[in-house]
Amino acid sequence: METLPVPGEVLARTVFGPLGGVVEIGAVNLTGTWELAGVSVGAFVALRRDDVDRILDGIRSVCRFTDDAMAIIDELGYLREHQVSTAVLLLWSGAITGVPRPFEQLEDPRLVRRMCRVGADLQLTSLLQALVTAVIAAGTGARQGAVRIAEILEIASDLADTTDRSAPADVFRMWRVTHLSAVLRPDSDAPETGRAGFRAYGQTLEELLGA
Repeated sequence: METLPVPGEVLARTVFGPLGGVVEIGAVNLTGTWELAGVSVGAFVALRRDDVDRILDGIRSVCRFTDDAMAIIDELGYLREHQVSTAVLLLWSGAITGVPRPFEQLEDPRLVRRMCRVGADLQLTSLLQALVTAVIAAGTGARQGAVRIAEILEIASDLADTTDRSAPADVFRMWRVTHLSAVLRPDSDAPETGRAGFRAYGQTLEELLGA
């Protein structure tokens, strides 16, 4: 598959951004109370360290990221202890709850839980789009790349929510009707090389995930 001229560091940021959202949402969901005062991203990452490492190893391998590109996840700080705010959850969830007045109403656990559910859908779908874009840019063949992406997506889905609400097949279907359709529609400005790559990954992931 022909590579596309996109810097690895740029692609890494598009991958690690939604992955950071997945981690933060997973940390909030882990509380079971959806009270932000009880959230510890550091404790969540420590608890799921093996899974986080498997995701990062998979990303490095399938996206062919350099050490400099992989270092961006540390630069962004998503895997270190830090506060998860309602403003951040509002961002991850696409502000689908709206912005109440006063803003502090967003701290209501019912709204926090809703933002986590919506945010998991949005960030996992964005992660899938970023991964497919990165592997196409890296020239990774669809069969090899799709297998690794499916593995990453399975682990990431469980990180975001252990209740199977965000199953990989569901994430793929959301991606297919949003990102994939946007790339492949007749009026898309995507180059033919990109279209062919996305089409191949769409078909292969569909088969792998039974979607």
